[in-house]
Amino acid sequence: MTALARLVPGPRPAALLVLAGAAATVGGALIFEHGFGYVPCALCLTERQPYYLALPLAAAAALLPARFARWLLAGLALLFLASAGLGAYHAGAEWGFWPGPTGCGGGAAAPTGLDAFRQSLDSVRIVDCTSAAWRFLGVSLAGWSAVISLGLAVVAGAAAWRAWRRQV
Repeated sequence: MTALARLVPGPRPAALLVLAGAAATVGGALIFEHGFGYVPCALCLTERQPYYLALPLAAAAALLPARFARWLLAGLALLFLASAGLGAYHAGAEWGFWPGPTGCGGGAAAPTGLDAFRQSLDSVRIVDCTSAAWRFLGVSLAGWSAVISLGLAVVAGAAAWRAWRRQV
């Protein structure tokens, strides 16, 4: 067994790693939304959908025999490649590399009445798709979603490939 092959996890550990990564990522997004008051834009909400779909698929892959789990892992790899592309598109729109989607703004309902509107200005941060609400190490949440998705795609894809190579 080569050194590279030893780095690739088997189907069950890979599925658990993907499950934990997806749960942590979407959990972090929900903490930013509900804990810190960052209202996600429409594109942010769309970026969460692959993570929501991945949670039951990764759980099933962790529970199934390897000969079935490899199919789910291959599907998860494709799902997270698409998710990485979506995150990269969003991050590129934030950096002004290309235009973002038209009509993309805050996801919250408009307050009714002038007093409610004034109160909402103090507590809610509306996030536009073309402006990053928060950055860490110079990378926005959309950018981190792309990086994390790409990492999860590599883990799932490598484990699926390993399972096929072993003919489990």
